[in-house]
Amino acid sequence: MSDGAMTEPDRVDGAPHPRETRQLFGQTAAETEFLGAFTSTRLHHGWLLTGPRGVGKATLAWRIARFLLATPEEQDEGLFGAPPAPETLDIPADHPVARRILAGAEPGLHLVRRGGLGSTESERQKNYEEGKLSKEIRVYEIRDLAKFVHLSAADGGRRVVILDAADEMNTAAANALLKMLEEPPARTTFLLVAHQPARLLPTIRSRCRELRLGRLGPEDVIAALHQAGIDVGGQAEALAELSQGSAGEAVRLHNLDGLKLYAELVGIAGSLPQLDRPRALKLADATAARGAETRLDLLFALVDLFLARLARKGASGTAPPEAAAGEADLLARLAPDTRAGRIWAECAQEIGARARHGRAVNLDPAALVLDTVFKLQQTALTV
Repeated sequence: MSDGAMTEPDRVDGAPHPRETRQLFGQTAAETEFLGAFTSTRLHHGWLLTGPRGVGKATLAWRIARFLLATPEEQDEGLFGAPPAPETLDIPADHPVARRILAGAEPGLHLVRRGGLGSTESERQKNYEEGKLSKEIRVYEIRDLAKFVHLSAADGGRRVVILDAADEMNTAAANALLKMLEEPPARTTFLLVAHQPARLLPTIRSRCRELRLGRLGPEDVIAALHQAGIDVGGQAEALAELSQGSAGEAVRLHNLDGLKLYAELVGIAGSLPQLDRPRALKLADATAARGAETRLDLLFALVDLFLARLARKGASGTAPPEAAAGEADLLARLAPDTRAGRIWAECAQEIGARARHGRAVNLDPAALVLDTVFKLQQTALTV
């Protein structure tokens, strides 16, 4: 396994890499399903791990990889009978396989992820180390996988391939992988992490068994944050609420001060249908400054989330748990009934479309933020 490069596109900023994460929270059903397939000796060669971003798909893939490479293959019962079937995917941290995987030195494991830009191997390696990454997994990465499969075939024993994320493959890479899945190498298990499985070729999906991971409960999100060594203080419940069951999203919110940004959004909305223009201008300037692209992305994600919470309050009559001071009263005022909920849902669709168009044509970010705020004001006047 080649894993000594400086850049890791499959790592969430501010959190441990999935291979370093020892415990998986909230996904007992998926782990149990895989163990059931393993103990029944009907282990499929291809597994598609699906679900929202940040719920533990990659962590589960690395847990499965450790388990498969550290667990002896089925043997004759012998004098004392067959060993008991494993009841967990846990492998001790001091197991040789676990130590090698952590060091990126396990010969039975190959990781496929986005590589460096360039057309030659040396150019790609140099760019990878400098953080100049391709936006997709290309056929080069799948060719490296083919070399691993063929060179290690004579060694015997299990081999595991982790592809993170499979929905980042371009067409050429997907077709190259498909050939391997159609004629899978012996004793090789493919673990494909996919955030958007619909983007994969139907023929790839049909050759894999799906493991569906669900959103985490608030307690599991908080536990995952603590395991990652992230001190959230009294913000844990609000992070769990806004992350919508995704530990990865909770980390992003924490890193980008997302709770403060959401509170500012709620504060501006609190002045509707009047508009606190100085506050709106300050928000636009803060999220549109040079180098603030990630915060701009986060702002639009939070706008979409706020509108979804408005629509849900109007449709159900019940406000979700408060994620910012005064939010409950604001939701009750702006979305008092199902009619208002429907209006806010339509507003969310229009704002989303306008934001995507504005980003596509490189509209000035500050103007785009103000356009969004003005649309919120116009909508508030109709409810």
